[in-house]
Amino acid sequence: MSLTELATEVIPADAEPTGGIKGRTPWQLGWARLRQDKVAIISAVVILLIILMAICAPLLTHWFGTDPTQTNTNTGLDADGLPIGPSADHLLGTDQLGRDIFSRAVYGARVSLEVGLLSTFFATLVGVTVGLLAGYFSGWADAAISRVLEIVLSFPYLIVALVAAATIGPSETMEITVIASFSFAAMARIVRGQVIAIKAREFVEAARSLGASRARIMVIDILPNLLAPVIVLASLLIPQAIVTESTLTFLGAGVDIRIPSWGGMLAESTQYYRVAWWYLFVPSGLLLLTTLVFNLLGDGVRDALDPRGERILAKAGKPVKAPSSRWRLPSSSSGTATGK
Repeated sequence: MSLTELATEVIPADAEPTGGIKGRTPWQLGWARLRQDKVAIISAVVILLIILMAICAPLLTHWFGTDPTQTNTNTGLDADGLPIGPSADHLLGTDQLGRDIFSRAVYGARVSLEVGLLSTFFATLVGVTVGLLAGYFSGWADAAISRVLEIVLSFPYLIVALVAAATIGPSETMEITVIASFSFAAMARIVRGQVIAIKAREFVEAARSLGASRARIMVIDILPNLLAPVIVLASLLIPQAIVTESTLTFLGAGVDIRIPSWGGMLAESTQYYRVAWWYLFVPSGLLLLTTLVFNLLGDGVRDALDPRGERILAKAGKPVKAPSSRWRLPSSSSGTATGK
């Protein structure tokens, strides 16, 4: 067939395209970026498994362990009175009282997750409220709130926790209160800076010129634009709260020592780790894994919701994480090589 016999298809100028362009919201774009981050997805799966383990603790201990508070000096200790290592009866060994390490570790996840999630929730609630008020009203209110936040951030929380434990006794409620009281300040400072930047934008000025009240501007116009940085910071506060809970319990200022917790298990294992490595390895390994996956997920959420952060770091001369090949544009050198 010759070139002159080829049929050409002419598309009218007023014809509509077959595939329309679909717009995506920032949340849809963030979710698309997050799905490409394999490390973040794996971390999220591990977090869900840890949460599921804590929820199903009674079933797991019934199937694979014993009562976490039940002492068993007859079959849980060897002839020398030392803990027994991992076996068919005790999957992760026993402690100095013959208690099952697996059961105590599973129930210990409940304490760490409860303290971490609840303290972060209250810290976020208070921090967003304080930061929103300070950033929007400015003036003397901003100055007074900022001085209070600086005092809170500079005060050693361990001293407060030890004094509170000595005064009212160690408890999970005391831990949540102390951790939330010192974590909200970081959230408030971040929110304050975001509010100062947002309230100067055109849509806020337009709402103010139309007669919108201050409460409506803060709740309707400014607060939705704070969700992304708040979610990122909250995801990074959770592992800090979990580590703080274990630290306080290790020092005797956390939950009651009779309640299974990872910090309490670490405190008890310091005298037996030379002859019972599993006693120290199990709670420390779970604590390391939990904080690691929460931090990795937080980094992934930050990169997904705020991709401009990499460009800001690049301008500051700081190293940034290399983007995945899916999002990388071809370089000029590669194009030249291809052309050759």
